Amino acid sequence: MRGIRPRLLTVAIYGLASLVGLVAFFYPFLVPTVASVGGVVHGQDAPLLLALLGALSLVAFLFESQGNVASDAKQMALLGILVGLNAVLGFLETALPGPGGFSPVFFLIILGGYAFGLRFGFLLGSLTLFVAALITGGVGPWLPYRMLAAGWVGATAVGVRAVVRWAHLEDTWGEIGLLVLFGMVWGVLFGALMDLWFWPYVTGPSGMYWSPGVALGETVRRYLVFYVVTSLFWDLMRSVGTAAMLILFGQPVLRALRRFERRFCFRVQRESVRMRVKAPEVSGSSLNPIGESIS
Repeated sequence: MRGIRPRLLTVAIYGLASLVGLVAFFYPFLVPTVASVGGVVHGQDAPLLLALLGALSLVAFLFESQGNVASDAKQMALLGILVGLNAVLGFLETALPGPGGFSPVFFLIILGGYAFGLRFGFLLGSLTLFVAALITGGVGPWLPYRMLAAGWVGATAVGVRAVVRWAHLEDTWGEIGLLVLFGMVWGVLFGALMDLWFWPYVTGPSGMYWSPGVALGETVRRYLVFYVVTSLFWDLMRSVGTAAMLILFGQPVLRALRRFERRFCFRVQRESVRMRVKAPEVSGSSLNPIGESIS
């Protein structure tokens, strides 16, 4: 019972962070006047959302690192290493931009979530985007939305692991193929989600932009037109780039992560140890079980 309550609390924290994220992405369609102040999109709510998401991530990190099992702390140490490494990749992306929306950071986010689970993947994704933004100066009202979307990329990667285990595809190219498909789908979904944070506030031709009072079906249709015209090609570059990195480097990196898991993630099992005491040899006498002469 001692281990169940902290685990439930950490799950509740991740659930709350995701719920806050969903509300943040979609509430402008219900109250469009709240999030735009002085002509700055989300100028009022973005700092609050960033502070809330940062606090939840910090609390989740502290709970994970204070787990009852020694491997929890070791996983959090690995998380810090991967976040730092990924943030450097984010800096290289800014210094040497690739084609379109290609970004190397999603490669490790996907593999980290796949290897270590939902909570690890969410923290890896959200903290990577936060640290990378601090390094590159990319802090703005878009940052909390990028953190949430990247966290969802890492968290949902665990679903691929369930399919791989069900199909017995571990350590095969089938496993990498499913990860490649997952990375390509999220390459597009990430861009589609990020367009939502500003789309309700931009104006233009009525067939591509939203306005209050538009029905749900028409809203979806307009957004799809907007996305295909303005963002699809850009996001396809992210999908293709992530897929290429998974094909080229997925297997060796995954083997390294699994080696870490086998070496440091262990369970302590109690065993009854039978103590044997060798009695001294004493001629002409018998000994009781603790070696004292009784004759």
